[in-house]
Amino acid sequence: MRYQITGKQIDIGESLQKHVQDELNGVVGKYAERPTDAGVVFSKSAHEYVCETTVHLSTGLTAQAKGRATEIYAAFENCSDKMEKQLRRYKRRLKDHHKDRAEPVELSGAASYILATESAASESEPETLQPIIVAEMQTQIPALSVGEAVMQMELAEAPVLVFRNEGKDGLNVVYRREDGNIGWIDPQ
Repeated sequence: MRYQITGKQIDIGESLQKHVQDELNGVVGKYAERPTDAGVVFSKSAHEYVCETTVHLSTGLTAQAKGRATEIYAAFENCSDKMEKQLRRYKRRLKDHHKDRAEPVELSGAASYILATESAASESEPETLQPIIVAEMQTQIPALSVGEAVMQMELAEAPVLVFRNEGKDGLNVVYRREDGNIGWIDPQ
């Protein structure tokens, strides 16, 4: 597994990097058979250290976790515990999907935009009804089954996921509803 361990405006020592690699190998190796890479970013927010970890699995799924603590090692331990809990919770589903899927998830390119909110726009009447684009990025749209899409959305703790439905070869959306259930938009 490839690691990218970085710090945002803080120095990450060799012992912390070794500790992170050893711990992540144990956690991810226990619950996922073929992880491909992991990214760990440490930062400081006021008096707390923040650790954000993203692990990409060969099945195309991505697991993310975030931990906070007053000490940097404790922040990583909190993050690692959350990652382990996520992977343990979905271990059975991950293994079932891993057996069914011989090839990695196919990804399609798409544009992603961040639009300004009304409060960020000027207080006066806008000249046009076109939204103000704050940022434009490239993103990937995975080709998944509906079950895999729900699992990916929950692993990433995202409110919504756009994916290409493998069964129908069209764009679909899964999202978390206000009542806690999952919604699925399948255009005809």
